[in-house]
Amino acid sequence: MAVPATREAPSGEARGSAPDPAPQTPAGLKSAAEPHNGGGAGARRGIPRWVWTVPPVAVLALVFLYPLALVVQQSLTPENGGGAFDAYASVFASQSFREALGTTVWLAVGATAGCLVLGFALALVIAFVPFPGARAVAKFIDVFLSFPSFLITLALLFIYGTVGMANGVWTDFTGAADGPFHFLTTPWGVLLAEITYFTPFVMRPLLAAFSQLDTAQLEVAAGLGARPARIIRQVILPEALPALAAGGSLVLVMCLNEFGIVLFTGAKDVTTLPMLIYGKAILESDYAAACVVAVVNIVISVGLFGLYRVVSKRAGA
Repeated sequence: MAVPATREAPSGEARGSAPDPAPQTPAGLKSAAEPHNGGGAGARRGIPRWVWTVPPVAVLALVFLYPLALVVQQSLTPENGGGAFDAYASVFASQSFREALGTTVWLAVGATAGCLVLGFALALVIAFVPFPGARAVAKFIDVFLSFPSFLITLALLFIYGTVGMANGVWTDFTGAADGPFHFLTTPWGVLLAEITYFTPFVMRPLLAAFSQLDTAQLEVAAGLGARPARIIRQVILPEALPALAAGGSLVLVMCLNEFGIVLFTGAKDVTTLPMLIYGKAILESDYAAACVVAVVNIVISVGLFGLYRVVSKRAGA
């Protein structure tokens, strides 16, 4: 007797053919069957993901957001009474705040410009001019980034201070009672110290960008007769723009908030926003005014960081 056609599939499976896929259950039936087949499996699978966000958010709120909220609250509720924005109006109308804001801005912009120019030139030499010890210098830049800012200022004081080496050499040769180098206690001394300290923060991303530059482009440009200045302007500089933007924006924000360099240079006539906060809070005990200046400093820093993010995205950094 002939075998019915409906039994050929099992015999095919026995011969090694792949079985038909399991029939799909309709969505409604599947959702209805899940509680009966294993409703507690999802609950036993583990802790919900949102629970893991609670500890870092709590730590962030306790360490950063809560103190920041206290600063903002203190600026809006001064101890001596008055309206919510009376402290802001008083601070904004003061001559000391306007001078500190102007000094902070021009020092930050000047130091950033100096760091960009000097850092780009030094990074070019280290990356493209072969000389003994180039790799050691590049490694030293990484170590330099960990140095505190006051250490560089202290070194400059040993060299250019009132009783520093430069003034000592001058008085020994000329017999004068005093040397000519007194600029460290002026805004120009603060500017020099900031450029000296923050230049490696520009060099580090530049060296990383130069290490990824295809040297074949440089060889082709040189083979076509392009001079070094043109190669730098048309080949190297376009590749370095994202790194320059990143390093320059970082230096700008750090210079706006720099306190140690201004303090250690002894420049009494140089008052920046961080120095004004220190004076209002510690020397004058005017905590409301100090909190107002701190809020302004935070707003400027966050605004510059946001602008940097927008520019870096458009530049492809």
